[in-house]
Amino acid sequence: MGAAGSKLEKALGDSFPEGERYFGLENFGNTCYCNSVLQALYFCVPFRDQLLDYYANNKSLGDEDNLLACLADLFTQISSQKKKTGVIAPKRFVQRLKKQNELFRSYMHQDAHEFLNFLLNEIVDTLEKEAQAAKNDQETSSPAEKTANGPKNAHANGGPKEQLDTWVHKNFQGILTNETRCLRCETVTARDETFFDLSLDIEQNSSITSCLKNFSSTETLNAEDKFFCDKCCRENLF
Repeated sequence: MGAAGSKLEKALGDSFPEGERYFGLENFGNTCYCNSVLQALYFCVPFRDQLLDYYANNKSLGDEDNLLACLADLFTQISSQKKKTGVIAPKRFVQRLKKQNELFRSYMHQDAHEFLNFLLNEIVDTLEKEAQAAKNDQETSSPAEKTANGPKNAHANGGPKEQLDTWVHKNFQGILTNETRCLRCETVTARDETFFDLSLDIEQNSSITSCLKNFSSTETLNAEDKFFCDKCCRENLF
């Protein structure tokens, strides 16, 4: 592995990105789905930087036993390596993954897309729990002020819980707008949905741009797919 790393450095030469680390991840029999996602996340620079900042600002993460702490620890290990290339074994992360979800305990190959969704959701859940715990600590630290001022949010009054906009959302969440147009009265109805990922049909020798164009192309709905138009009150083609 060392020789391969040396060849990579020589091949890149002066074009080797300053401060970057190119490290392979050891495979534990069937963890290629995990390693591919971890590599993609590591080279998503905004996500990596925020995760490293999170680790630096939470010195006790080494004692935490959740996927967020394990991922932050792994990324910190890679970014702090003196060598520019090499191999590292994500043992702590894989052990925690198998402990937390029995789906990943077997020696069967798993779907990388499903694993990515699971990991991002777990990170969001952990960040939300930490934010709620910090909020509860702040509220209980000043009970006199809380009593004098009353509840400060809708959730305290029994209203809906406010969703935390984490740095995971800022990096990966988007808004998909679906528009339907009535072919009779031309009324356009729009519906917004948030998403972390899009399922694209990949054609041979095609680019991501062309796949996205196909995904967002106009489609005429008919037969059982027809919508009911609230404007002209008729079942129409869209």
